[in-house]
Amino acid sequence: MSDTDLPNDGGIKLVMAIIRPDKLADVKTALAEVGAPSLTVTNVSGRGSQPAKKSQWRGEEYTVDLHQKVKVECIVADIPAEDVANAIADAAHTGEKGDGKVFILPVEEAVQVRTGKTGRDAV
Repeated sequence: MSDTDLPNDGGIKLVMAIIRPDKLADVKTALAEVGAPSLTVTNVSGRGSQPAKKSQWRGEEYTVDLHQKVKVECIVADIPAEDVANAIADAAHTGEKGDGKVFILPVEEAVQVRTGKTGRDAV
């Protein structure tokens, strides 16, 4: 089997998404359904097209323009990265501003710490 017959052209891909925190459970389920249950989740804050919110605290008005989000990272070799990205996008979709973004990036190398395996074998 040549590299072109393998998913991701034989390479390793990082699928990274910034999503709403309340959609994380749906995304985890969707990833398991496409065969990509391994993921890393980080709480992050940021801004994009979602509008800022004005609030008051102790009589002072302030603007919240950094919104709480969740970053989901999934490394894949044997599963097409596009399938993983589509699963995340479908599960995270609400149709409102602030739904997030999904990125697919190449991974140069991978090393499994426990075994020392490298490349696709490490994933």
